[in-house]
Amino acid sequence: MAKLTTEHVDIAYGDHQVVGDLTLDIPENKITTIIGPNGCGKSTILKSLARIQSVNGGFVYLDGKAIKKEPSKQIAKKMGVLPQSPEAPSGLTVAELVSYGRFPHQKGFGKLTKHDYEIIKWAIDITGVEEFENRSIDSLSGGQRQRVWIAMALAQETEILILDEPTTYLDLAHQLEVLQLLERLNKEEGRTIVMVIHDLNQAARFADYIVAIHKGEIVKEGKPEEVIEKRVLRDVFHIDADIVTDPRTNRPVCLTYDLVAEQSNNRTEEKVVAFM
Repeated sequence: MAKLTTEHVDIAYGDHQVVGDLTLDIPENKITTIIGPNGCGKSTILKSLARIQSVNGGFVYLDGKAIKKEPSKQIAKKMGVLPQSPEAPSGLTVAELVSYGRFPHQKGFGKLTKHDYEIIKWAIDITGVEEFENRSIDSLSGGQRQRVWIAMALAQETEILILDEPTTYLDLAHQLEVLQLLERLNKEEGRTIVMVIHDLNQAARFADYIVAIHKGEIVKEGKPEEVIEKRVLRDVFHIDADIVTDPRTNRPVCLTYDLVAEQSNNRTEEKVVAFM
């Protein structure tokens, strides 16, 4: 299986450092979720793992090799990526977009093989988009498009899947379908899955390993019950949360929460200053 790690990674946009001294070991054959408040560097970390975002210092390794030195096609054979809010060329059909996932495996003039078509059909079927596979991407709803993009990532047939907020635009039922699909891919096929999720309870329910980020640094990483707990959520999100155990999954659930007192006061003061 492919192994993904970082070593002392620094990432900056101009003079603004977003991620500092990040050393992270993604567990193989597990589901890892990255959580944290808006602007904390979650998506930036994900992009650096996928070599979409270059690093200013340190290294990202794939199977022990520095990812920045590897040919793009070789990386694409091991790692599929679904970025946040992807866009497809106008007029492209569902089947055509999903077929793009086979590009890293094609040779010569890029003619699709029988195996390619089998994988494309499997990806379309397993994501439930077969009913509109001949329709234009432009004609689909946001939730339908998201499922098609996931189908394309699956068609890439990689050992690692990296997904940035894969449940965006989806209603609750479709969110659950997508997350259960990813869980099945992990359990039945051993895929390593890394994703950013905003919903803490979904992260706790579906992840084997959670990484909590605040201001570009790891505050806590470990099993869901080690990360989804009062002190960590206070440090990362500045909330005072009540945590219980889900009777169905035995995973931690954030039942309710309030802003911590000092954080609430700070926000009130900011609003007063803004109106002065």
